[in-house]
Amino acid sequence: MSREGKFMIYCTEQYKSAKKLTGHQVSDLFSRYNVWDYVYSCFEALHTTGANYIVDDIDRFIEAQV
Repeated sequence: MSREGKFMIYCTEQYKSAKKLTGHQVSDLFSRYNVWDYVYSCFEALHTTGANYIVDDIDRFIEAQV
């Protein structure tokens, strides 16, 4: 598996845990707001940050879509 693929799993698990969601809920949310593409496109910057920053960044991205 690629580094980006592993990172996507990491982000999903971190978000799921932080928000107390199921994997299915996170998958639906990430698909609805195009978070998958966002995280993939920002991999180089995001993979150097901590879990809290990643979760907050994803929240900001989603809020910008609403």
